[in-house]
Amino acid sequence: MKPCNEIIKETLSLTDMMLSLSDRGDLLREDDGCGILYGVLRDAAYKIRKMAESEKEVHIKKDKWK
Repeated sequence: MKPCNEIIKETLSLTDMMLSLSDRGDLLREDDGCGILYGVLRDAAYKIRKMAESEKEVHIKKDKWK
């Protein structure tokens, strides 16, 4: 796999970890401030994932994803 595609793949993996961490944090939080923090983390993960998936699709359409 091309290095640029590997980075996209790693980015998608990172967003999975971010979502998992935000879920765990929400379950264990003790105050509203932590809830806000994990909400921001979750929101960022979804935004990053959307961008990475979009870029992956561009690479696939250009036949550069192998």
